[in-house]
Amino acid sequence: MRRPSMMSLFFAAPLLLATAAAANETALTAADRQQIVAQLGETLKANYVFQEKAEAIAATLRRNLDAGNYDAAQDKAALARKLTDDLLAESHDLHFFVGVDRAFADNYRERQDPARAAAIRIEERRAAEKDNFGFAGLQRLDGNIAYVRLSHFADPDLGYDTAAAAMRFIENSDAVIYDLRYNNGGVMEMAQLLASQLFAGNKDQELFDYYYYQDGNRIERGQWVLPAVPAKRLTDKPVYVLTGSTTFSAAEWFAFTLQKLKRATLIGERTAGGAHPVDRKPFATDFFVQVPIGQIHDPVDHSDFEAKGVMPDHMVASADALRFAYRLALADRAKADPAKQADADWLEPLIAAGAPKSLQPSDLKAIAGSYDGRKIEIIDGGLSYVWRQRFRLALAPLGNDLFAVEGVDEFRFRIARKAGKVVALERLNRDGTIQSYARQ
Repeated sequence: MRRPSMMSLFFAAPLLLATAAAANETALTAADRQQIVAQLGETLKANYVFQEKAEAIAATLRRNLDAGNYDAAQDKAALARKLTDDLLAESHDLHFFVGVDRAFADNYRERQDPARAAAIRIEERRAAEKDNFGFAGLQRLDGNIAYVRLSHFADPDLGYDTAAAAMRFIENSDAVIYDLRYNNGGVMEMAQLLASQLFAGNKDQELFDYYYYQDGNRIERGQWVLPAVPAKRLTDKPVYVLTGSTTFSAAEWFAFTLQKLKRATLIGERTAGGAHPVDRKPFATDFFVQVPIGQIHDPVDHSDFEAKGVMPDHMVASADALRFAYRLALADRAKADPAKQADADWLEPLIAAGAPKSLQPSDLKAIAGSYDGRKIEIIDGGLSYVWRQRFRLALAPLGNDLFAVEGVDEFRFRIARKAGKVVALERLNRDGTIQSYARQ
């Protein structure tokens, strides 16, 4: 069995995950809901890192069931959403998520067969290749500043060659910017590999220590800088990490550890605050629960950032973080070598030209409001899409009431009007589908 605390995928904050429900399923009965809640409780007690809290959470779910709070959930997807909400409310741990996915449950069981596990591993590689193993952007910015954007941390067993190529690409840069603003987590060994390039390999340096529960056993481990990496080390190069409110889990640990070890400057917004390693466990035939199974501590003062988030060194709107970091990297480069100040001055107009366009105050007020459980708020003179009162992404006007969503390529938002009045928020998906959210 793969090590769950490191190899389990954190990929998305709970609200960004999709719930797959079986088509044309029959309505849930009271007995069905009772069985599902009971099995979820047993799964939590067997796996939740805070063993003393698992029973209390399970008891709360049972009380909610007895009170009829789940009676309106007539299908599995609806019940999964309600159980997710209750787990989040009771634990305040953003890693919790309940989903419906028979394929995942079958896949989980099939992994016990070595032949099928090998076939599944091939399928995972093919899927990971389509995302380039999380390396969403790799660029040499003018001024010899390397830029690495990571959508997630892939399993290095699958993505090692791609990671090695990226590490070699940046090895001759004067500074490195890691963009983790929209990175929802992943496999910590990939973060370990990338971080190891930033430290000397001839001395022991712990990145963090952790423990987790597996089959009722408590396992303690530590993660250290690797003694060998596939590229030149960047021990004397400045490092900048971009963060946002959707920087989550393993991505937060990458940023937090480098900050604690004084190896990187963090720029952007406070991160989401999901410090716990997680695993996904099947229950009740075709449900699964994403459950925190362990705790990680930094090597300096043995702290973490659960529910608090990682505070950047420079608080900047995440949409503006790259420009800020680029300017700072050029300025730091010029301080180290005054001859390069002219280069920084030359590049400044190009950086400034990339600033987003703004709307008139009257336009902002007309659009801001609640839309079927979602909100658009005016923040720092612009519009931001906000959900769960914690996650937010800036909206960039594209004209004709159409807005790009910060860090998102899969969909855009459009404001729907009737007789000149804003009546709905429409999500235009890249595949051509549309969801509409009525204004409240």
